[in-house]
Amino acid sequence: RAERGGVMLKVLDLFSGIGGFSLGLERTGGFETVAFCEIDTFCQKVLKKHWPDVPIFNDVRNLDYDGAVDVITGGFPCQNLSSLGDRTGLAGHKSGLWKNYAEHISKFRPKFAIVENVPDLLRCDGGGIDVVLSDLSRLGYNAWYGIIPMAVFGASHLRERLWLLAYDSDSFNVRSFCSILGREIAITRAACRERFKTQSSVARDSHGVSNRVDRESCLGNTVYPQIPEIIGYAILEAQQGGLK
Repeated sequence: RAERGGVMLKVLDLFSGIGGFSLGLERTGGFETVAFCEIDTFCQKVLKKHWPDVPIFNDVRNLDYDGAVDVITGGFPCQNLSSLGDRTGLAGHKSGLWKNYAEHISKFRPKFAIVENVPDLLRCDGGGIDVVLSDLSRLGYNAWYGIIPMAVFGASHLRERLWLLAYDSDSFNVRSFCSILGREIAITRAACRERFKTQSSVARDSHGVSNRVDRESCLGNTVYPQIPEIIGYAILEAQQGGLK
């Protein structure tokens, strides 16, 4: 991995949950969260505990942060996209918050936007990935996207998610990014396999979480930080000219 140095990329974390995006990106040493936006009050308490000096805004629809932003992140609501939802897509009340995400990209003009959602975004009749890509293109951004399941990192369930990186085509080597991302996934998967060799089957299946239902419900309000972390490493190294 490339040395981490120079100016930190400033992150605006939308739909923050309990901070999985920011935790993963900040682990790389190249990103700094400057603001959160999260409507759930319990999640706000978790964010405040771990990032006491970072402002938290309540609603993506009237976010009034006015500082500099290099990266916008967020997994906007999936309820209208998911096969378990009403399939109204981005026309739906909750998943339609994508338009607010796009408005913030237009306002802040970040170098990158990292988006997470369910794979159903690719096949939703009510408007899905086609709308997202069209909006990004209109704003002057190209995009890479792909499915990354948590199972490749040793999770006991598949949990496939679509990840999208929007970028300025004139200033970013996306081929390098894709090569580095593939390498980071392979490194992380190998490390997980090696770690699990030393654990019993009970350790793999039961994580010892007390008050399991309530606490796992809270943990569900986030992304797995391992994936933003490897995406962050790939962004940083691609910017430094790695694996051209």
